[in-house]
Amino acid sequence: MLDLACGGGRHGRFFLARGHPVVALDRDVSGLADLRGTAALEIVEADLEAGRPFPLAGRQFGGLVVVNYLYRPLLPALVAAVAPGGALIYETFALGNERFGRPSNPDFLLRPGELLEAVRGALRVVAYEDRVVRRPRPAAVQRICAVREPG
Repeated sequence: MLDLACGGGRHGRFFLARGHPVVALDRDVSGLADLRGTAALEIVEADLEAGRPFPLAGRQFGGLVVVNYLYRPLLPALVAAVAPGGALIYETFALGNERFGRPSNPDFLLRPGELLEAVRGALRVVAYEDRVVRRPRPAAVQRICAVREPG
């Protein structure tokens, strides 16, 4: 399982607690200090926006979780990283969020249907939402769960 832009590792911790191996990737991995040495955890420190190739290129994962992060050039690599039978779970801010606060820069807000387009032809969409949520605070978000059909 890949927890991308993991921050303190909330999602990775969830999967580790259930016995799954996890790769946690972020440009600042200090929030994972208490997990160093965990056998089922690989910590990768990398700035995904530094113009270097995706550090996990060629690897595939049974699950990918991305929350509150958008770097459009990375979307094809993330879709490619979903293993046969695996799933991509992605949620981040969408256009319209500017009325609620940050982020408000369109560079960090998904356009309508953008996650659908990112997976089209490669993954099967299981669930998709483009909506305003009220919790934990009001925000415009897109969410997708998409799977790669088994081999």
